[in-house]
Amino acid sequence: MRCAPGRCRSWASGWSVWRLPRGLRCYVVAVILTAAGAAITAASLTRWHARDALLFAILVCFGAAAVELTRRTAEPAGLIKEVHGIWQLPIALLLPPVYCLAAPVVTFSLLQLRTRQTVAHRRVFSAAANGLSLGAASVAFHLLRSRLPWLWPGAGTQALMWLLAAAGCALLWSLINKTLVMTAVKTADRTVSVREQLLAREPLLNDLCEICAALLLAGAAGVSWALILPALPLVIVLQRSLRHAQLLSQARLDAKTGLLNAAAWRTEAAVQLAHAQRTGAPLAVAIADLDRFKAVNDTYGHLVGDAVLAAAADTLRRGLRPYDLIGRFGGEEFTILLPHTEPAEAVQVAERLRHNLAAVPVLSGLAGQGDHPLRVTVSIGVAALQPGRRDLTDLLAAADAALYEAKNAGRNSVRLTSDEPRAPIA
Repeated sequence: MRCAPGRCRSWASGWSVWRLPRGLRCYVVAVILTAAGAAITAASLTRWHARDALLFAILVCFGAAAVELTRRTAEPAGLIKEVHGIWQLPIALLLPPVYCLAAPVVTFSLLQLRTRQTVAHRRVFSAAANGLSLGAASVAFHLLRSRLPWLWPGAGTQALMWLLAAAGCALLWSLINKTLVMTAVKTADRTVSVREQLLAREPLLNDLCEICAALLLAGAAGVSWALILPALPLVIVLQRSLRHAQLLSQARLDAKTGLLNAAAWRTEAAVQLAHAQRTGAPLAVAIADLDRFKAVNDTYGHLVGDAVLAAAADTLRRGLRPYDLIGRFGGEEFTILLPHTEPAEAVQVAERLRHNLAAVPVLSGLAGQGDHPLRVTVSIGVAALQPGRRDLTDLLAAADAALYEAKNAGRNSVRLTSDEPRAPIA
């Protein structure tokens, strides 16, 4: 049954990819077309063998089984760490490049049909980016094999050299894939932190586990296909453990701001407070409250209010030191723990936060405002650890009293609890 030209154009014009910003749309389409071109070129250069097709089918089927057996597991929000590379990297190392270009298409189609459905262009782009990165790793590894014919799993030095070459190509795959994906993510949202998403300890450890498992599977499959069988339960356990770790991490975070939620902040702050009391180190607590935030919600709506809240939280977080601890206390209030900080220094930190937030517009181009930016200010109350304040509740109560003084002083100000001497601000 053929599609009428007018109907086909109407169907294609409804694709969500066309609603992306122009730069992002061009990038997504370019990656997809490049992957398609690479697949066609690789197919034309491939010498087809039944044995290769059978190994490809086995690895793809095992990957599909892993998807099916983990699809009912609770899934964290945002970027989800998958372990499809455990099945796809052996395809890149053991088979011609055309197979690893096709493998992500099968995997991401199954994800779209059987797990969490999302807009189609995201799946297609993810499959294309993963296929291109696997293809690059496959080409690099096969070039090494052509120059070093002895490079194949074996005993002693031979096995070590194979492992080093395979590990290098695996790192190449990971680097290219993350570069392609994070370029799209940063183009869509410049506030996303590449460091937090990719370079923090947990993401790097997860990537290392995935690559190590993939290399073990590739080496085992190179010796005997029967050794692929024990890999399935191990991959399922790894996938579940990664998701569980992500869920635990997200349970500590406030959904609107990405900061620690009140319970998680209290838990970590209590540990820091106990350490300060045990060692005699100085410590301070601050409560920051956005000024007239209710007016923002009433004027622009709660969606804009949430965006303002997130932007303000990011500005406050970036103004702190690496060892400071910030969380969302509730509503438009934020709590900040300042370890190893004397009262005068705590006031300086709070003044810096107040100045940063007042100086930088949190949102621009709001409906009804034209190009005028929306700015918010913050009032901050500060309390330092003193002999009369033995627990976190006492510190928070003192900081809250100082915040009340800052609000009464006209807002957009910082106050230290009145029972402590306030040094002049440098």
